[in-house]
Amino acid sequence: MLADAVTIWLAQMAAVWLRFDSGLFTLYYGRDTNLYGKYALAAAAVLPCYLLVFQVLKLYSRPQQGTFANKLPRLVRACIVGGLGVLVISALIRRLVEYSNGAILTSFVTVTAAVLLQRAAMFRLEFRLARRAAPCHRTLIVGAGEAAARLIAAIAQDPRLRTRVAGVLTFEGETPDDSIAPDLLCGRYDQLESVVAAREIDQLILTGHSLAHDEIVTLIIFCERHLVHFNMVPDLFRLLTSRMEFHTIKDIPLLGISRWPLDQFWNRFVKRATDIAGGLIGSLLSAVPLLAAAILIRLESPGPVFYIQERCGRRGRTFRLCKLRTMRVDAEACGAPGWTVPDDPRRTRVGAWLRRYNIDELPQFWNVLKGDMSLVGPRPERPYFVERFASGIEHYMWRHVSKPGLTGWAQVNGLRGDTSIAERVKYDLFYLENWSLAFDLKILIRTLFTRRNAC
Repeated sequence: MLADAVTIWLAQMAAVWLRFDSGLFTLYYGRDTNLYGKYALAAAAVLPCYLLVFQVLKLYSRPQQGTFANKLPRLVRACIVGGLGVLVISALIRRLVEYSNGAILTSFVTVTAAVLLQRAAMFRLEFRLARRAAPCHRTLIVGAGEAAARLIAAIAQDPRLRTRVAGVLTFEGETPDDSIAPDLLCGRYDQLESVVAAREIDQLILTGHSLAHDEIVTLIIFCERHLVHFNMVPDLFRLLTSRMEFHTIKDIPLLGISRWPLDQFWNRFVKRATDIAGGLIGSLLSAVPLLAAAILIRLESPGPVFYIQERCGRRGRTFRLCKLRTMRVDAEACGAPGWTVPDDPRRTRVGAWLRRYNIDELPQFWNVLKGDMSLVGPRPERPYFVERFASGIEHYMWRHVSKPGLTGWAQVNGLRGDTSIAERVKYDLFYLENWSLAFDLKILIRTLFTRRNAC
């Protein structure tokens, strides 16, 4: 917070210099003789406005987790909202003190740029210091399945948590995950008390689901008596990944999964407006590449330029998706739909290149404008595969609560082509439950640079 305060103050003073002394702007009303003294006090006075916004947006929560890229949208939003707050304050006190609107508007840019640079430096510094510091939390993991293995890897990758996994307990008859190091396995669950005492455990995380309700309550009471902090990893795939929603009917408490963000009218309106704007811009920018690609397709192989295919959209309704043809006309002559695979022999040479750079997807901007699709969302699948996956993969049909997208969170993480459908569903559900315009923007930017599994 102190670093933010100093950075924001200096950035506002830099805006004053840019406005009055850099020569970039014309001075219509002259220059105040006590310019920097007046603005130094003003910049200090509005600092609480910025810091309050940063606090509300949870930019001071500890410990810091995640990558710096994930924090960028919130940081930019905080700087803009803080700047708007300063603009409102200056308008309210206009009769008491005269300030330059030009300097305030310039500070939008200088504050945002300075805060991003300062936060990036602080992020890197904190990460390096945490890597050198000794862990202060000794954690015992109960359960040795896949969830435990992923948790161990996540803890190891983020030294800012200051946590070390001191051991893993297995349940009776449980086979530990292959990726868990043998030296971490310290016994069975019935040896809990002796392990906690011997290894000075101060945090316990339950990852297995072999315990009955009464046994979990007993475990929590045990942790309380031994001053051990208790956490539990829920079965994220069965409970989805959403926040839980609590409300009552009369005096009867109800606990359930909260509604999807895109169930709210305003969110759907904003997303649709963004889709229309993006669809128009995308259609205009892709006109020349589409024309060039169409010529290359016709020159290489006979057949239509576009490939029309039936896909499942929102609520499972089918629509006609348009792509550039990247395979031979007889690619599915056997009658059964099939996945594309690396070095697929059915592809044409031009088609392989179009797929590599996602150019074959450009005609889908038309589907976005029609309202069949969105810019970002779970990728639409053919009815044949939807019917198969719906009965074999848990929560697969939840992907259809929203419109499908040109690109999606699963795709930018390499889950496309002949990859795990179950993993795709996890990523798709995470996107749907954590939707925001900033998240959409992040996915669109990553799409431009993602080539993994583009076959």
